[in-house]
Amino acid sequence: MASISLKNIVKRYGSGKSAVPVIHGVNAEIGDGEFIVLVGPSGCGKSTLLRMIAGLEEITGGDLFIGDKRVNGLEPARRNIAMVFQNYALYPHMSNYENMAYGLKLAKVPKDEIKRRVDKAAKILELSHLLERKPRELSGGQRQRVAMGRAIVREPQVFLFDEPLSNLDAKLRGQTRIEIQKLHAELGITSLFVTHDQVEAMTLAQRMIVMNAGNVEQFGTPEEVYHAPASTFVAGFIGSPPMNLLKNAPGGQAGRILGIRPEHIDLCDGGGWPFQVETVELLGAERLLYGKVGGEDVTVRVEEGNAYPRPGETARILPREDRLHWFSQETGKRI
Repeated sequence: MASISLKNIVKRYGSGKSAVPVIHGVNAEIGDGEFIVLVGPSGCGKSTLLRMIAGLEEITGGDLFIGDKRVNGLEPARRNIAMVFQNYALYPHMSNYENMAYGLKLAKVPKDEIKRRVDKAAKILELSHLLERKPRELSGGQRQRVAMGRAIVREPQVFLFDEPLSNLDAKLRGQTRIEIQKLHAELGITSLFVTHDQVEAMTLAQRMIVMNAGNVEQFGTPEEVYHAPASTFVAGFIGSPPMNLLKNAPGGQAGRILGIRPEHIDLCDGGGWPFQVETVELLGAERLLYGKVGGEDVTVRVEEGNAYPRPGETARILPREDRLHWFSQETGKRI
């Protein structure tokens, strides 16, 4: 296992005046054994950053350390990392055992050691009874476990996951998230996990890096990011549904944007803000009310069993004063 240190990491494509910058001086210190999630919308640079750590993309500027070793110019095979991809990348003509063992075979690891490692990984991932089958005989979730097993047997310093759950349906994604959490708890290997799914990020991360247009918007625990977002971007990206952001909130302050999460707004009989309800969404144990306050979009979460207004009605709502967030209108940063 090893720590990872990113010091002013820069990535540009092309050279000279035509160079296109995509990563703008990323700094992060990742502790030995941590599980870090890189999250952000498509095109924000999270996969590019992961690929630079893996050695699959050249680093234009800055320094990357794995452990106490600077690895900028080191080939991927010499970085002692293992990567799990979105598309599994399994060989269809090989058995699952052969897929998991293939990298070790190329590295000329003795057969007895290969068998020991594959059997151990298969037991951890509950694949022992599937080792003689071919990948086509497995479900998507089982194939992803074989891909993870292939990474585990290498006994790397670092695991890199590049959106590994994107091809799974919602139920399998949830199950596989739990398996990945159990895997990290058992192995304790430093892990970086890339996703665009903020729910996935919140449930998996010990700490998370929220990226936006090649910059780190916030680096913190899921609780820190959720309860104290560093910018309007983070506030609007993390949370389902996201935080309400109002430029002209009743009683608001000049030059500031008011943020309030839907679960921190209460329906009230008098006072508060007039809320024009447009639609209501039923989500099992709760309802989401979508409407407007002073022409701005607002979402309110109501727990099951509570009375709620219907579309077309005007209700009164009251944000909880101890749950308000303020951001600069000029910079979007937290005040």
